[in-house]
Amino acid sequence: MLTSKVAKRYAQGLLDFTTESGQTATVFSEMKDVVKIMTESQDLRKFFLTPYIDSKKKIEVASEIFKGLSSSSRNIITLVIRHGRENQLKNIAQEFINKVEDINGVQRVTLTTATEISKENIDQILKSTNLVKADSNFDLKVNVNPRILGGYILRVGDQLVDASVKSKLNQVKKDFQLN
Repeated sequence: MLTSKVAKRYAQGLLDFTTESGQTATVFSEMKDVVKIMTESQDLRKFFLTPYIDSKKKIEVASEIFKGLSSSSRNIITLVIRHGRENQLKNIAQEFINKVEDINGVQRVTLTTATEISKENIDQILKSTNLVKADSNFDLKVNVNPRILGGYILRVGDQLVDASVKSKLNQVKKDFQLN
């Protein structure tokens, strides 16, 4: 998913601030909570996207929902809402998480399969490629997408290994059309 310039700028500003104030670890943990809450609560997303609700009311609701967070996290949420960017709140939090993980050398790995697979199979797929460094930290996200029919799609950062049945069938189809 592409991240907007707005999300990148706010996340970079937050990262600069937390680095200077020594709060990066705390805010990193709290931004994970923000992403989780925004992902799980469709009602909250709809509330923030509703244009006719006043920003003061949105700030009031956000203050109540996120009252357990540090003042730095609450302040960035308030700032985002005050500037009319509440629709980008989840993206800003996720981009902040990504930036901190990049600094810490964490690889983001996404594995897409047609069905649920075992931990052993996941480990085997990761070992079969040289994209995932054995000695590095990585954040693995496993998706199930029956439309790929079988096989897997492995994304490590900006690199992709497409070993799905669907892509192989599409390649055969192209080959037939060329001959």
